[in-house]
Amino acid sequence: MESMDLFSAAAESQTEREFEPLAQRMRPRNFREFIGQREAVGAGKYLRQMIERDQVPSMILFGPPGTGKTTLAQMIAGLTGSAFHRLNAVAAGIADIRQIVKAAEEQRKFYQKRTIVFIDEIHRFNKSQQDVLLPYVEDGRLVLIGATTENPFFEVNHALLSRVRIVKLEQLTDGELQKILRQALEDAERGLGGQGITAEDGVLALMAQFAGGDARMALNLLEQAAAMVPPTGGAITEEILSGLLGERMQSYDKKGDNHYDTVSAFIKSMRGSDADAAIFYLARMLASGEDLNFIARRVAICAAEDVGNADPMALVVAMAAVQAVQFVGMPEARIPLAEAVTYVASAPKSNAAYLAIDKALADVRSRDCGTVPPHLRDSSYKGAAKLGHGLNYIYPHDYEGHFKEQQYLPDKSRGAHYYEPTEQGAEKRMGEYLRDCWPERFEK
Repeated sequence: MESMDLFSAAAESQTEREFEPLAQRMRPRNFREFIGQREAVGAGKYLRQMIERDQVPSMILFGPPGTGKTTLAQMIAGLTGSAFHRLNAVAAGIADIRQIVKAAEEQRKFYQKRTIVFIDEIHRFNKSQQDVLLPYVEDGRLVLIGATTENPFFEVNHALLSRVRIVKLEQLTDGELQKILRQALEDAERGLGGQGITAEDGVLALMAQFAGGDARMALNLLEQAAAMVPPTGGAITEEILSGLLGERMQSYDKKGDNHYDTVSAFIKSMRGSDADAAIFYLARMLASGEDLNFIARRVAICAAEDVGNADPMALVVAMAAVQAVQFVGMPEARIPLAEAVTYVASAPKSNAAYLAIDKALADVRSRDCGTVPPHLRDSSYKGAAKLGHGLNYIYPHDYEGHFKEQQYLPDKSRGAHYYEPTEQGAEKRMGEYLRDCWPERFEK
């Protein structure tokens, strides 16, 4: 009876594996199978060495979808002797964290094992949930591995960021995706090997181009295409791909622009004030199934970087489109995107704010720029007055025109000039106002 139970369990496990998606079955188990991300985990890199020594630091893996964040976390679990727990930030709560901490304390006390907790989509944890992790990460009871597609410097608490390493994963190249596809096509244990399915390099290149750096999307496409091949075996052809992708194939064929070229042309068309071209490239991206959030972010960046203060409403319209896209989805999302794209393309252009912040950053990073003048320092806390903080500060609204000249920059930076308004749109009026306030800065 016992042997039958074992046999049944083994058969059930094998059946479940057969129903797993190809992308799940082909997850790398070690660095020999892992393709890409050489800067992060290539041979000799810090993180690679720490994993191989079982001294994994707390970290946040940051990168686009399909670049290996979850895969890398699972590899770490398999390659180290640590206990491993996985949470999804969408479904998990503080109670789940506390339960893992309790189990981690037992692992450390009775088995001398560390505990790794992997939190997918960690940017979806709110402040209080992130704060709960702090003491456990700090004292080593938990090794945190977070994964996010969003910039952690905007989405993760500063206190938590100071306790982890940020590991940036880059979009996979077409060549790397082709290697992943070929690996899946030939692997007889977990992939499609032994099924008599073949594909020429050119067909795999088309799949890689269409996937746009996303290994999961590339493997899903390979699996769908393989399902169209007769059971007796055969080749995956361009015709099969065309039947799967339909209109979306047009932007990713061998003669057309690939993902990166299309995005580049889209941004440059908005910057160049060609609304027709910008709409054209927007349509190509939508038809090819490009990620809506990716498109919306590019529009918002262009509004800030290329329109700037020539028309500050451009960023407002772009951010409204960012929210609308998340709220309504396709097909309606095409409308707010088109509205934002045509607005940004049609707005007057200025990159003065963009140049100003880069100039200021270069300045503060390269030299000692001085300390905040005493009269501008915080005077709200007890004892501030004795230190002279806030004394002799001039309140501008008490004066005609709501302006009164006083020193704002540190002594070592007096006279520094970063922002040079253009004569474009609304920025012309802003420039006139600033020149009236600080004529000596603009005379230089």
